[in-house]
Amino acid sequence: MLRFEFPERPGALMRFLESMRTDWNISLFHYRNHGTDYGRALVGIQVPPEDNAEFQRFLDHLGYVWVDETDNPAYKLFLGKTIR
Repeated sequence: MLRFEFPERPGALMRFLESMRTDWNISLFHYRNHGTDYGRALVGIQVPPEDNAEFQRFLDHLGYVWVDETDNPAYKLFLGKTIR
């Protein structure tokens, strides 16, 4: 689960989608904007393990700020998972 900062400009989402491989699956996409010059998106992307290096290149090339939220307890609460 990754959190992205999407620039608030035309084509930002399209650039994200067109940069991804078509066989990677977006399993969750939650976008929020609070009137700033960027919007935050929580994105779940299913990538086969053998594509990890290519996925890292995708993130590097995209140039958007991102944070891995997989181990964040708030993310687990967002999805309704039990935290132990």
